[in-house]
Amino acid sequence: MKQLFLFLLLSSFAVLLQGQAPKKWTSSEIYAGIEKLNFLGSALYVAAHPDDENTRLISYLANEVKANTAYLSLTRGDGGQNLIGSEIRELLGAIRTQELIAARKTDGGQQFFSRANDFGFSKHPDETFAIWKKDEVLSDLVWVMRQFQPDIIINRFDHRTPGTTHGHHTGSAMLALEAFDLANNPNAYSEQLKYVTTWQPRRIFFNTFWWFYGSQERFNALDKSKMPRADIGVFYPYKGKSNTEIAAESRTMHKSQGFGSTGVRGSDLDYLELIKGDQPQDTLNLFDGINTTWTRVEGGAPIGEALKTVQQNYDF
Repeated sequence: MKQLFLFLLLSSFAVLLQGQAPKKWTSSEIYAGIEKLNFLGSALYVAAHPDDENTRLISYLANEVKANTAYLSLTRGDGGQNLIGSEIRELLGAIRTQELIAARKTDGGQQFFSRANDFGFSKHPDETFAIWKKDEVLSDLVWVMRQFQPDIIINRFDHRTPGTTHGHHTGSAMLALEAFDLANNPNAYSEQLKYVTTWQPRRIFFNTFWWFYGSQERFNALDKSKMPRADIGVFYPYKGKSNTEIAAESRTMHKSQGFGSTGVRGSDLDYLELIKGDQPQDTLNLFDGINTTWTRVEGGAPIGEALKTVQQNYDF
């Protein structure tokens, strides 16, 4: 019996050790990692629930722009339905939390949450804020901005539509806009400053799309010449996939909601509207005018030069 127990114990250790094997990077992945290491810009995407996020834009920012990119989902989605099991409420929230983490592992982003409770559909942000305890959730948003220090914030939803759509959605955009100003105010949530410093993001955008205008025809007729945009259909030779294919794989991680899409290839523009901050002069570069090099860090210039040399002399 003791021998059997010892055998099972050793077998368990062997399985655990095998499960912890480090990732083996290809030469192309190493090169892409060096590129990312030499880009110091960061972006925070904000929405209300798991599956609200635009995985195509998150993947584009993380893999094409090489920005440090994260998604802040204010809730864990525990007020939704479950299409793969009987778990609801807190147990569903645990499932959807893991689905979001799996999505970020797929598209290259990071994942944050607030303490907001997903209590189901809300008709108005006022109702949402009363149940969420607005000040607590706003504090969480300010904390993430101060900790993650994003150069740009991107809202999935429009802060100007209270009462016309889901209160959680509009509320997430309203809170992000408020936190955009408070994060740099030392008098706001000053207890946080024991652990983080104040931070001022440079720009906050609304990630608009045709459904916010009622129809594809209306959106097509809109003058978008001055709107910042991103070609989220870019192809990554080192991955052998398009950005939209990676985003589709990420989206498909939301299994409890029955979400998923088929990856496609080809140019596809995603548009943004500047809400606050300075307008990028280059509409194809969301970080235009923002120092994303190592010179933004005191004493960091030699690091950037060293990484540049490595890139130039890299042997695949």
